[in-house]
Amino acid sequence: MTEFLVNLLGEWLVNGEKAEVDVHALGSKLSLLGLYFGCSLNGPCKQFNASLCEFYSKFKKSSEHKDKLEIVFISSDQDQKQWQDFLQEMQWPALPFKDRHKKMKLWNKYKVTSIPSLVFIDAATGKVVCRNGLLVVRDDPKGLEFPWGPKPFAEVVAGPLLRNNRQTTDSSALEASYVGVYFSAHWCPPCRSLTRVLVESYRKVKESGHKFEIVFVSADRSEESFTRYFSEMPWLAVPYTDEARRSRLNRLYGIQGIPTLILLDAEGHMITRQGRVEILNDPDCRLFPWHPRPVLELNESNAVQLHEGPCLVLFVDAEEEGELEPAKELIQPIAEKIMAKYKAKEEETPLLFFVAGEDDMSDSLRDYTNLPEAAPLLTILDMSAHAKYVKDVEEITPAVVEQFVSDFLAEKLKPEPI
Repeated sequence: MTEFLVNLLGEWLVNGEKAEVDVHALGSKLSLLGLYFGCSLNGPCKQFNASLCEFYSKFKKSSEHKDKLEIVFISSDQDQKQWQDFLQEMQWPALPFKDRHKKMKLWNKYKVTSIPSLVFIDAATGKVVCRNGLLVVRDDPKGLEFPWGPKPFAEVVAGPLLRNNRQTTDSSALEASYVGVYFSAHWCPPCRSLTRVLVESYRKVKESGHKFEIVFVSADRSEESFTRYFSEMPWLAVPYTDEARRSRLNRLYGIQGIPTLILLDAEGHMITRQGRVEILNDPDCRLFPWHPRPVLELNESNAVQLHEGPCLVLFVDAEEEGELEPAKELIQPIAEKIMAKYKAKEEETPLLFFVAGEDDMSDSLRDYTNLPEAAPLLTILDMSAHAKYVKDVEEITPAVVEQFVSDFLAEKLKPEPI
């Protein structure tokens, strides 16, 4: 375990007294590590920090598991004094201020898209145990549910579900069906836009003969708003009054923003977190149930995924959709190999794969990242780290792509700033 933590965090952390903390000494009993991503200048972070301090203090004083948990602060502060002042409010250690590279790796590895964020991981393997620790702190202030690991969907959703005519059905009716878990709210304009599309997709999938149901998990601010919004939906919902169950579902899937549509297979296993993208890309629902594809053609609806971690983008000289097929075929075996490798380890793929032709979307991306006009052009873009890696060669072969990917994953490439 110690070797893993040293690889993840480095040899030394620091605390509020400016003292070094030896990672080897975090404790042999440690089983769960909370990675707390935040910033001293962020209002919600300062507010959450107070709650986390209270939670941590109680846990360390009274929980029978007090030696099994530690938290490490991973800051996005740019000013060292502000960072140091914030750290003095904390009872746990932090990554050193100057270790920006390791911080960025952790942001990417655990796909953190907003702050504050608290991700609980297995201290021996690094696997995510709970992605939404903010809800743990709120919902389990005494730490009674430690270690807050994932439970089966059927167990978390168990109970009555509503239809918009106010009749109820038991969640057991979802058994043997594909399920979309839809996190949304009426106050959110992108949610309302997606709901209109999703109603049509739901109808098409049901008419095609698939067993498919959607469960709406509301983030509305009042029951009145929930009722009005749910009246537009032909599927099921967790009752608005059942806040505990809604929160458990948010925690189970680590929801960091809405709208989010999680798609599950008939056994309750996740197919994809990108249901929103899939629905928008496949209005005729021909690819249902939308298993992840190794290589995507870059477009406006899936470009949001560029911000979820490092992405390989192969730019080619192609104006029509069909002209991108040779490029996809070139990198697909490599993408499949990477997906299979990390799936076997039950880890998320560290790299997404795209091909991009000649269109406004590609032009905007090139302009934003200041890429050369060459085509073909092989790149890895890490938007959250504001970094790019460019392979500008005359001929892009599978061997060139594979070596490029291998060198990136081994951290052998030198990044250029975006």
